[in-house]
Amino acid sequence: MNCVQEVISKKISENYKDRHLVHARWAHLTKPNQIHLDQGRAKCQARNMCMRGCPFGGYFSSVSSTIPWAKRTGNLTIRPFSVVHSVIYDDKLGKATGVKVIDTNTKEVIEYKAKVIFMNASALNTNLILLNSTSARFPNGLGNDNGLMGKYVAFQNYRASVTATMDGFLDKYYFGRNPTELILANYRNLRQQETDYKGGFTTFMGAYRAQRPQETTPAVGGDYKDALTEPGGWQVYMYLQGETVPKITNHVRLSKDQKDQWGMPLLITAVEYDDNDERMIQDFLTQSAEMLEKAGCKNIEKHENKQAPGLDIHEMGGVRMGKDPKTSLLNEWNQLHLCKNVFVTDGACMTSTGNQSPSILYMALTARAATYAVNEIKKGNL
Repeated sequence: MNCVQEVISKKISENYKDRHLVHARWAHLTKPNQIHLDQGRAKCQARNMCMRGCPFGGYFSSVSSTIPWAKRTGNLTIRPFSVVHSVIYDDKLGKATGVKVIDTNTKEVIEYKAKVIFMNASALNTNLILLNSTSARFPNGLGNDNGLMGKYVAFQNYRASVTATMDGFLDKYYFGRNPTELILANYRNLRQQETDYKGGFTTFMGAYRAQRPQETTPAVGGDYKDALTEPGGWQVYMYLQGETVPKITNHVRLSKDQKDQWGMPLLITAVEYDDNDERMIQDFLTQSAEMLEKAGCKNIEKHENKQAPGLDIHEMGGVRMGKDPKTSLLNEWNQLHLCKNVFVTDGACMTSTGNQSPSILYMALTARAATYAVNEIKKGNL
């Protein structure tokens, strides 16, 4: 933490016994172990270029870790420039036999055979592919006898934020571009329903030195450039990552008459916020502004951007897990109830969103399902 973050964290702990503002832990290497070094990875360099793909491998990604690791086995084939059209289902065998792929450059249609298929196209694309995987047995999408595929799509709510300033600390700065923020874990509705909305939210927080307002005119020359190197005062922010409640009305479906350049039907997304989301937003704004005020911040402002769903991240649902084939598409091992050699382990499998960042959970579900699939193949069940 930098100095302002430390102060705010301490003040929140003093005023709220159930709220703990701590430093976030993302998938970064602070100290590589031998397995990471063997993968060619190095420690995080505090460059904050994670989203572009870290050339040091300090931030986990398939490009830096799992793909090179899989390549070493000699059993990996990567097929770039590909759009997966559908999963191929054999009515006589009663299982999937492969996938149909369209080359994005030549538009050639290629079929790949497989014993087992894992769907990890990201939530909405996995829904698209499975809905487009039709056959005589499954005219409405692979495994979609109950008609629930594409339903109960959910996401996380990022519409609210609070900004402020902090006086003083002008003799302090910080090193590097910290790729992680501070996190205040959810403190709402943990042990009982205590608010007028369901679910909860994670609060992300940061503090930084803003650029000093420039008074030099004109905005050219050496004096102006020198002034740019002098930081201004401290800025503080908090923003919402809120849980949304899955609803059958929030859904995706295939367009009946519009297709993309590869002949794939467009995916129609029909998703909206509801009163539960609105009440959560107001509670977040009230609580966050109150915490920053008690921490000594000034110029506190509440923001609500009213942006549409889908402009952020963490889409989930549509191919939900469950014990009952009447109310779900996947079993407890992420297998399609009605097509056992197809697994779905990305966000499409989720039945609720929670308020945490979910990607590492998807990795855990995938590892778990892959281990199960390997054992089932060895037993002759797949």
